[in-house]
Amino acid sequence: MVAFPRAALPQLSLARRSLSLCRHIHSSPFRSAIAHPVTAHGPPPKAPATPERKESSELKDATSTASETEAPKTLKLTDALKKRFWKDVHVHGKPEEYQVLLDKRPVRTPTKAILSIPSTKPHLAHAVALEWDVMTSAQQALKSHLIPMTSIAARATDIALEDAKGDSTTRNQIITTAMRYLDTDTLLCWEPEREVHAMDLKADGTPQESLRDIQTRVAKDIMSFLSTKVWPGLEIIPILDTESIIPLSQPKGTKDSIRTWVSELSAHDLAGLERGILASKSLLIAVRLVTEWSENFRHIQRADVKKFGIEDASEAASLEVTWQTDKWGEVEDTHDVGKEDMKRQLGSVVILVSGETR
Repeated sequence: MVAFPRAALPQLSLARRSLSLCRHIHSSPFRSAIAHPVTAHGPPPKAPATPERKESSELKDATSTASETEAPKTLKLTDALKKRFWKDVHVHGKPEEYQVLLDKRPVRTPTKAILSIPSTKPHLAHAVALEWDVMTSAQQALKSHLIPMTSIAARATDIALEDAKGDSTTRNQIITTAMRYLDTDTLLCWEPEREVHAMDLKADGTPQESLRDIQTRVAKDIMSFLSTKVWPGLEIIPILDTESIIPLSQPKGTKDSIRTWVSELSAHDLAGLERGILASKSLLIAVRLVTEWSENFRHIQRADVKKFGIEDASEAASLEVTWQTDKWGEVEDTHDVGKEDMKRQLGSVVILVSGETR
């Protein structure tokens, strides 16, 4: 620390006061900003970019221009779909096939092939024609629930065309799907056995038929028909055991026999089997329905016995749901809609596979 004599202290305080009184004076003149007129036209130039960014921006501009050009075309196409571009629908019969004509244009499959219906299936041809006759716009043809017959007939036509070319892609896909459903077949999933004291009782106190009893009764009726008429001597076992939730697999011989049988079906029977499986979630129910109505299985059909029809197949596929709704009630616009949709799908199978072959 520096020590100052006492005589120097007044001089230091005076110097500090003089410094605090100093002011800074600017001698430069004050100038205001000058606003120049804007002479440039259009947007400012783009910032410089690398060649890669330049190419991507040019591609983006071209895409946006193309989309703006295609927008009116898309709008016109949408407006066209809202109208019915045909006036009359009629079935054109040929020696070997039927075609459904919209005025003079034949109905085609999704693969652009002409929808060809065998000459032994006039009911199928008229059912397809009826679907198109009740349409009010071309857009309705894009909704699958409005064209069940057209869609399943087109599926059969495409399979037949592939068979003629020696291509088995679609056929193999259907076989694979069918065998997967066999491992989880609805008809073979039964409720576990319950004790007597846990059984449901009717209003008069008598035991009510349990869900398992209903399932076994319906399943055994269908399985006995298949094991005697369709696959003689074939062993089919329930897939759910009481002590496990993992489904059991059918014997290898059973799987091989069923796979061979499915692979030998005609195009229309195979398409009908596929839809029946997807609707009922059961290969066995679909096989029973197809063999009961197909024109190719007249040798196992009996005229003196009541046919296994749409109602029977629908009930067999929804035993558990029916049992629950009878006990607890059904949900409006859910259970009833699902039930009718299943009947519509199964009904299309019956019309597809049936025919006039004797």
